[in-house]
Amino acid sequence: MIEFFFDCSSPWTWLGFESIQPLAAELGVPIAWRPILIGGVFNAVNGSVYEQRVNPVAAKARYMKKDLADWARLQGLSIRFPPSVFPVNSVKAMRACCWLGNDCVAFARAAFHAYWSDDRDISQDAELAACATAAGIDPAALFGAIARDDIKACLRANTDELIARGGFGSPTIFVGGGDDIYFGNDRMPVIRAAVERALADRS
Repeated sequence: MIEFFFDCSSPWTWLGFESIQPLAAELGVPIAWRPILIGGVFNAVNGSVYEQRVNPVAAKARYMKKDLADWARLQGLSIRFPPSVFPVNSVKAMRACCWLGNDCVAFARAAFHAYWSDDRDISQDAELAACATAAGIDPAALFGAIARDDIKACLRANTDELIARGGFGSPTIFVGGGDDIYFGNDRMPVIRAAVERALADRS
């Protein structure tokens, strides 16, 4: 019913990741977790993100930091922006989420927390191992899995699918398995309404 396309390298995605779960639980609908590589999306369809990093609008940048802090405070999350390494290469972390499938929540949460709260570079194997351990996952099994060609292909396929379905960033949420698309952590009220409509149509 809900597809959640995400990359742990986005702080807004962590906000959406945490808020979509209680919404889905309350409405009794499943979440399909769809890990992507956001850099691939930006390279294909949203290159303006890179331009904004090089030539930011000062007032907009100041407001973005305030807005992020406001949302983090509201949701009880500790988000440091920008972290020491930004942007981070999240490919290994997102391959791990592909390997874990719908059991990726604990690992993804550990990766979000490590990067955005603890300022740890999740591109490094030692940090990924710590995230795996925190999530109750054998690090050796994780590193073996993320080197597999099928897991690499899964991450590419998810990223390509998001682009093909009109996505341009993270988090992107679809309701009902079709083209009903929502972008951003702040879309939960309209996502709720969409899910409720879909449930009503099925009843």
